Amino acid sequence: MRIQSDPEAMERDLSRLVLTLVELVRQLVERQALRRMEQSDLTDDQIETLGLTLMKLEEAMTEVCERFGLSPSDLNLDLGPLGTLLPES
Repeated sequence: MRIQSDPEAMERDLSRLVLTLVELVRQLVERQALRRMEQSDLTDDQIETLGLTLMKLEEAMTEVCERFGLSPSDLNLDLGPLGTLLPES
């Protein structure tokens, strides 16, 4: 018995999974940066660099999502009774 698979669907699903993980890490880094800013653990230069980096990453995520025909809501995986993976924005 063989499994019939659509290569395009597999590529899209794999892309969705990878992008979901990248988005999860991006959101975690963003929250950590906000905490550190609130605690005054970062210099003004570090805040500026971190802000620019996070903005560029968000832009890149948008571009890659568009390339694969995904929307940001497609990245929020439903974990059943646990709810969704990413917090609602």
